[in-house]
Amino acid sequence: MATYPIRTFGDPVLRMEAKPVIDIDSTVRSLVRDMIETMYNAPGLGLAANQIGIPRRVAVFDAQDELGPRVMINPEIVERSGEWEYEEGCLSVPNRYWPILRPAFARVKALDLDGNEVELAGDGIVGRLIQHEVDHLDGYLLIDRLPKRVRKTALKELRDEALGLE
Repeated sequence: MATYPIRTFGDPVLRMEAKPVIDIDSTVRSLVRDMIETMYNAPGLGLAANQIGIPRRVAVFDAQDELGPRVMINPEIVERSGEWEYEEGCLSVPNRYWPILRPAFARVKALDLDGNEVELAGDGIVGRLIQHEVDHLDGYLLIDRLPKRVRKTALKELRDEALGLE
């Protein structure tokens, strides 16, 4: 197994829409194992493949419950409901946290490592992790979910930091 460096804000791969996985082969299985190891080493609760420079629709997450790490291949959100604001962070925007308003519940259809269609669903942290990781696969970052004024300030701070102006 191997760990990968996590791509951070400004890297164009984070803005790419990830391409579907066509064949779940040993390469994909190895990628998933490496992603789980990378996620835990970061440490984080979720990781999408484009966060390590691989624009494929693969994501993993661990809600720190009794179910352990979960895999979503070619996930598509099929249901959302409710509303929940929560202080959210991201491995690709390190050391930054903002209150993000999202639906409280999410249900996703995806493939597992055997190519079987599965549904993952939950509210609270599980629902948030599903939505956060699918956002990555669609080319969105958590800053895109901020209100306009807060987003503008966050982008300025991130640019200034990248230029060494902070």
